[in-house]
Amino acid sequence: MKARIHVYLKPGVLDPQGVAVATSLNHLGFDEVTAARQGKLIELDLDGADADAAQARVKEMCDKLLANPVIESYDIELSA
Repeated sequence: MKARIHVYLKPGVLDPQGVAVATSLNHLGFDEVTAARQGKLIELDLDGADADAAQARVKEMCDKLLANPVIESYDIELSA
């Protein structure tokens, strides 16, 4: 089983990397870009076939290490 975790900053949290991306794109002529947010993607290979158990374990991993719940949110996608 494979887990994909998308981690992103919560609304209202300053995102200097996102600002730099948007500014750089504007300087390159992509004037339609008005804002950007930077995030990260984490892919995990997991043993087992129980999707509910895998979802719970990956959530635990996110809460303990992969995301900072104070300033970040995350989405989990599981696939076989």
